[in-house]
Amino acid sequence: MSTHDTTHTNRLAGESSPYLLLHRHNPVDWHPWGPEALEAARREQKPIFLSVGYSTCYWCHVMERESFSDPVVAEQMNRDFINIKVDREERPDVDELYMAATQILSGQGGWPNSVFLTPDLKPYYAGTYFPPTERYGRPSFRTVLEGLADAWKNRRSEVEMQADEMANAMRHQIQDRADPGTAPPNPGVAGRSLDALARRFDRERGGFGSAPKFPTPSNLHLCLEMAAERADAAEMLAATLDQMARGGLYDQLRGGFHRYATDRDWKIPHFEKMLYDNGLLLELYAREHGRTGDPQAARIVRETAGWLESEMTSPEGAFWSAVDAETHGHEGAYYVWTREELFEALGREGAAWLAPILGFDVAPFFEGDRYVLHLPESIEAAAARRRMDPGELLREVKDLEAKLLKVRDGRERPATDDKILSGWNGTVIGGLAVAGEVLGDASLVERAAAAARFILETMRTPDGVLLHSWRQGRGRIPAYLDDYAFLVRGLLALHKASGDQRWIDAASDLTREQIRRLRDPLGGFFGAAESPDLLFRSKDVFDGAMPASNAVAILNLVELSERTDEAELGSIWAGEARAALQAFAPMIQTYPDGARMMCVAARCYHRLDVEQPDPEADHARDPEAGLGVLLHAAEDVVQVRGEMSEEASGDAGDGWHGFRLELEIEPGWHVQANPASEEYLVSTELTAEGGAEVRELRYPAGSTLAPGFAAGHELSVYADHVEITGEVRGNGRLVLRFQPCDDLRCLPPVTHEVAVREG
Repeated sequence: MSTHDTTHTNRLAGESSPYLLLHRHNPVDWHPWGPEALEAARREQKPIFLSVGYSTCYWCHVMERESFSDPVVAEQMNRDFINIKVDREERPDVDELYMAATQILSGQGGWPNSVFLTPDLKPYYAGTYFPPTERYGRPSFRTVLEGLADAWKNRRSEVEMQADEMANAMRHQIQDRADPGTAPPNPGVAGRSLDALARRFDRERGGFGSAPKFPTPSNLHLCLEMAAERADAAEMLAATLDQMARGGLYDQLRGGFHRYATDRDWKIPHFEKMLYDNGLLLELYAREHGRTGDPQAARIVRETAGWLESEMTSPEGAFWSAVDAETHGHEGAYYVWTREELFEALGREGAAWLAPILGFDVAPFFEGDRYVLHLPESIEAAAARRRMDPGELLREVKDLEAKLLKVRDGRERPATDDKILSGWNGTVIGGLAVAGEVLGDASLVERAAAAARFILETMRTPDGVLLHSWRQGRGRIPAYLDDYAFLVRGLLALHKASGDQRWIDAASDLTREQIRRLRDPLGGFFGAAESPDLLFRSKDVFDGAMPASNAVAILNLVELSERTDEAELGSIWAGEARAALQAFAPMIQTYPDGARMMCVAARCYHRLDVEQPDPEADHARDPEAGLGVLLHAAEDVVQVRGEMSEEASGDAGDGWHGFRLELEIEPGWHVQANPASEEYLVSTELTAEGGAEVRELRYPAGSTLAPGFAAGHELSVYADHVEITGEVRGNGRLVLRFQPCDDLRCLPPVTHEVAVREG
């Protein structure tokens, strides 16, 4: 059965999500997530197959065509499982919960997310895309279904025991955070976070790390925050924004950014376009233009705003969610060009003139015979080579690009997900408001206001609570923290750009509602309201594709405190910000490189005119430590102890002291030796930062391991008991980095702070 066969219709036909509607004619007896499906699983004592995806996810479409449209596969699914389909953009709470399970069980995550649950919602097996036949080193989907159905029927007690263990592991990952600190993090955590980012910076190509490369706005916001006082922050920000704007990541003809680049050079993107990427980047490019006057940044702002207006604006004035990556199963087909298509559209003379500017004067580099248009050099550099004014060159480029656009507009467009999401709209409201303010363009501010009016007036429950999603006249699902945080951020930017009091009044009202519905008494905010269909509620600290919503919520509270004329109300907002930062302080202090937006929030909080903690205090340190060091256990599987000699080593008075670190590693687990066996592995390594120095480091020899995930290869690892020795002096930090793994998976790398003081 193809996806266009409408002879069968399932329960998803009554949904509004484009992703769920994509599956409404599958022969699978799909349920939407909700009481009916969960009760059916309990009543029939069948396990649940949960499939989570979204409408512009390429591999979600592939699995829909290959497996969910196959009547034989569907019969197997319907017989043995209660099958539930979730749109991750509608239910980010469910998505986050079971993505954690997939990452724990398989060591990696992504979409489609395929999770098998007991009737009480505890996962016992998970993966991402499963092919219809065994390939890519993955079992076929039918094999997976058969094995898991057999396990449930014949070894249920083992399955339930494994599911209980998984639920405990998820609780540890999602809920069991460190105890709250006694004060907000020191503002210096931002500098430490930037130091870690600088170590990953690609000086030749911009961005951080190697392929694939993501925009990751939280990285760029941290650079923007620190740019005035650190030259490397300004360099990383400017270079990354420049390379992204000139690459294939950016749609050179229409404007707007694709999801991420698959290569180091930003040339070849994954072609879906997400609203939140473009809203957040719109703001960043506008602020960069305001900071430096960069003309390219201003051009990117205007073009991206134009794309949002022409292709993403709903009749109501709000913004749709995403544009698909594929057309008829071919990723990027709408955007890429053969040489013959380019010459036919431009003429031989026009194509020859434009080729070096848009990067098609070399051999094709996408799928054998196609080009992704990009700027190998800046407009200014291209103009200098041709001895032209940059403005004149750009006008000629745009004239020729109009011919290409005319051809491209005649192609079949990829699908648009026309959901309206409150939080994602908030990113664009903020981006347009900042752009309008920086460029002096009132029309951009008015477009932001139109979207804000629609959401505030229409996307409400009958009792006035903000809604998360709206489509085709129907609003759904009470708001999540993402919705409050990013919408309030947008409204605050709109107030600053327009001076209209109603926007800050609305921001204040929504923040009160956020506190009432989502506040944790221990500080900070849960991502979702309490619900019987959720195993746990989480509080996000770490950034992902979007900055952590708790960090954005704290920034909003700081800004509300700064802008209010009422001293008592300002103190309330500041108090909420302080409580949240205190709740997350141990996590931020320990892992500043994963919480960059939190580090920005900490800096902004410390600029408030409120009582501040001692700026020299670092609450990850033991105030009684003296010459000693305090190391907190970073993972249950690896405990770390430190010991420092009180007797000086080396020449008397030169400050050097010997130290020993001991790692106790749980049975079945290991960390990589130093040096690691392969370049891509995370070596166990100790370095000095701040005012500390280290010398004479001695790592033990590793033991040999042939792990299940690297058949045919031997690795050098540390297991059981490990000692690292050396000498240290000065006041500062030692940073221990390691990654715990077992025979089948690895946990995220751990960066472990070791405070050092001379006494």
